[in-house]
Amino acid sequence: MTVQSPCIDICQIDGKTGWCVGCLRTREEIRGWRTMTDHRGCQILAERQRRESKVPARP
Repeated sequence: MTVQSPCIDICQIDGKTGWCVGCLRTREEIRGWRTMTDHRGCQILAERQRRESKVPARP
């Protein structure tokens, strides 16, 4: 099984958090997405909710 990328084509890294404002992944997570294990991809997706709670709501 391959974990689908959470990319939504809003590729901009936030200077404070270091996360993409679209998918909430770090640059390293984005770069390594295609080669990482499904387990690690699922871990990153599970982090999204926690990360989302730490950034202000987008308009």
